[in-house]
Amino acid sequence: MPGEGWKWADNAIMNEMHPTRRVIGLHALRWDGLTDLILRARGASVFDVGCNRGHIAFDFEAHGARLCHGCDTYEAGIAAARHYFAEIPDVEAKFEVVDLTGGPAAVTAAFGDIKYDIVLFIGVQHKLTRIMTPEALSELIAHLGERALTYMGWNGYAEHVAQMDEALARVGLRRVHTSELAIPGRLAAIWRRQ
Repeated sequence: MPGEGWKWADNAIMNEMHPTRRVIGLHALRWDGLTDLILRARGASVFDVGCNRGHIAFDFEAHGARLCHGCDTYEAGIAAARHYFAEIPDVEAKFEVVDLTGGPAAVTAAFGDIKYDIVLFIGVQHKLTRIMTPEALSELIAHLGERALTYMGWNGYAEHVAQMDEALARVGLRRVHTSELAIPGRLAAIWRRQ
């Protein structure tokens, strides 16, 4: 499939192939352009915003992360993440159902004021642009950036990276890595605290 010029990434084709799929793209493709972060996992605390079933957090755990937290509106996914991590005693894990349209207050209600070495916002922003005002979404992005002690990782559509840059610059994060290796029209990026 990936060798077929990414034709399969088209929503209509993807829905025909996998009508029950919640997200577009395979797990490995969600990592495309962000693997430098996994090299920084040892001993790190990680917050995966929009974690689905916790697969990305599980990858961080496998590479030595000491704490993995995540949130999503997908209740069955959160239950799966909790199940996976219940058998890993050496990692502090917490996965909560959070409606991000509630903004910073919703995140704080579930996770308090915890800050993380790495915050991930992978494949979420474009969904929120459909249901949040640009101002409310920028406030949420800035809040997530404030929680990032060192890095914030993202992938999404190229047209949304400017909003990320602006919101994260306000809280002291600067983009240090950009990759166009992902599905055409999408970018992956990493911001670092300055």
